[in-house]
Amino acid sequence: MDRGSVYAVELMKPPQMGSYPAEDVTFLLKDISELMEETNTEDREELIQAGTHYSEMLPVEYQPSAEYISLFHHALQTTARKVALASAVVAELILARKGRELVLASLARAGTPIGVLIRRYLRQIHQLDAPHYSISIIRGKGIDENALHYILEQHPGKKIQFVDGWTGKGAITSVLHEAISRFNQKYLLRLDADLAVLADPGHCVQTFGTREDFLIPSACLNSTVSGLISRTVHRDDLLATGEFHGAKFYREWIAEDVSNLFVDTISAHFADIAAEAKEQAAELIRHEDDYVPTWKGMHDISRIQQELEIDDVNLIKPGVGETTRVLLRRVPWKILVDSVDNPNLAHIIMLAKDRGVLVEERSDMSYSCCGIIRPMRGENQ
Repeated sequence: MDRGSVYAVELMKPPQMGSYPAEDVTFLLKDISELMEETNTEDREELIQAGTHYSEMLPVEYQPSAEYISLFHHALQTTARKVALASAVVAELILARKGRELVLASLARAGTPIGVLIRRYLRQIHQLDAPHYSISIIRGKGIDENALHYILEQHPGKKIQFVDGWTGKGAITSVLHEAISRFNQKYLLRLDADLAVLADPGHCVQTFGTREDFLIPSACLNSTVSGLISRTVHRDDLLATGEFHGAKFYREWIAEDVSNLFVDTISAHFADIAAEAKEQAAELIRHEDDYVPTWKGMHDISRIQQELEIDDVNLIKPGVGETTRVLLRRVPWKILVDSVDNPNLAHIIMLAKDRGVLVEERSDMSYSCCGIIRPMRGENQ
């Protein structure tokens, strides 16, 4: 991973951020906790749809009810083995394809807990102590190049593996490929833009644990399951040359934090599922031509967009993870589900009821659910 040009800008040192143990992850982010306030959901939605970039504001984080927190704990207990197996399969695929000279770069913040799980699996099962960084990537602005340069300087010769939680339409997959292509051309490098995810219901990547659209409990919450870190921010007035993209560290929510509970509960299953994970990964590698990305989910989204007469495809958020995000931090119009009785969607139904959002059954989707953001103007308002 020799660098083809000298990067002359002096890079910032990573601050101490997040509630994970230091060995689990290093956040390559600037702590902007004292530099900006959150924007309420309605105002933020209007600004986004009027053209303000989503990365220039932070949403007010949803404060879940006791009932909802209870649902999270139930989901964690019932899906822990399944999430552990998917994490392990992804880890085995990464190891087989990248080797042991490896650095994990999770995409903050949905990718952060998954990166922690993959790192723990590699250490526990393969005695591989892979460095893990969490970095920012933003649709419409690209990846944090300063963070990439920092990783390259700290770990010359190692291969970077990008990690995220799940795929929806595949927007971040596309952003990553475009950003790494530009980065490689700019600095004469050959970084691999492969994205590893826990769940790939959109059929957008080749390194995945499953393509089932199931509930990953970390999707149920925001910062309190992601190391108390906010969404990432990119604003020129907050970031100087050489600084990483920004994020807030919500230290005040430490009592509500379940970030370590989540990864501890799942990683406790690694020893039991390791043999199964190795078999599944070997099978995926043997038949990898059958699992090339087809972007199947986008065909469904195009049909939904046409039928509902939605001008902007960015208002359609498919999959359990993305639908949850719509309900937690956007202004939803309606929620499409394959069945209101789907156990993977209990938290979706609860959130929709809490926010007074219409839920419609629809059985012709690749995804188990789809969140539709309410247009703030026009005929669908």
